[in-house]
Amino acid sequence: MYNLFLTIFLLTAIGLVLGIVIFIVNKLVPVKVKGIEKTEELTSYLPGMNCGACGQPGCFAFAQACTTNPDLISQGKCALVMQDSEKCDALAKSLGLTLDAAEMSKKAIIHCSGNPEVLFNYSGVKTCKGAAQLHKGNKKCPYACLGLGDCAEVCPQNAITIRPDNNIAVIDPVTCIGCGLCLGECPQNLIELVPAGVKIALLCNYASLKDIPGREKCDFGCMHCRKCIKACEVEAVGWNKDKALPEFDIAKCTLCGKCIEICPDKTIAFFKDITTVSRELALVQESQSS
Repeated sequence: MYNLFLTIFLLTAIGLVLGIVIFIVNKLVPVKVKGIEKTEELTSYLPGMNCGACGQPGCFAFAQACTTNPDLISQGKCALVMQDSEKCDALAKSLGLTLDAAEMSKKAIIHCSGNPEVLFNYSGVKTCKGAAQLHKGNKKCPYACLGLGDCAEVCPQNAITIRPDNNIAVIDPVTCIGCGLCLGECPQNLIELVPAGVKIALLCNYASLKDIPGREKCDFGCMHCRKCIKACEVEAVGWNKDKALPEFDIAKCTLCGKCIEICPDKTIAFFKDITTVSRELALVQESQSS
């Protein structure tokens, strides 16, 4: 009987002490961790997709990082927020910054027109990264899109389609949010983020400085003739020395089309034409799945 009363007494005493400790902790420790209110506010302006394109494991982590480093919003920007001017303005106001959503918005483009000769039948792992391990892929051009859809698999917006006629990936700029997740998936380094207001597209990535013996470009590949540069009267076409390919200044471009007309292999195209092809493919894909 004595042991029973002792046990009850000890348990009561322990419960009382723990209750007092909990009461003191609740009084002394703040309900929320320092800075959590700001983090929660910033999180409310983010899409909540937790895609990781910003370089953080999720939207909450990105918001938390921005509370200590506000400039991070322009370095590891959230592509979806850049598409929403209201959320972008609210986020900028909360961080005490000035953000230009139109200037920061990007679109992905694939630099490949895709008609190189197929050298051999690839029967390995059905991924571009797997196919690229064997002689840089099974196409005659070492920079060709391999068309196995690694980029399409990671696109959160389903903006990437594989064309059935030439087996290359095409990005729909209307659907694309410019998150950049597809860039790291392409072993050929064909995908680039360009300003959302881009007008002209180069459909080739064949760098003459990195020619591979025995491997040729396709019939639509850049000849590095620089005729497009000479044809442009407003100096909107320049030469990228690192890639040995032409590049375009969207601010100067007047959409005259002279660089497109003079290109011997039709490697340059209006971005709106790529948009049309992408939308048509998306509609075909949608009708086939329904």
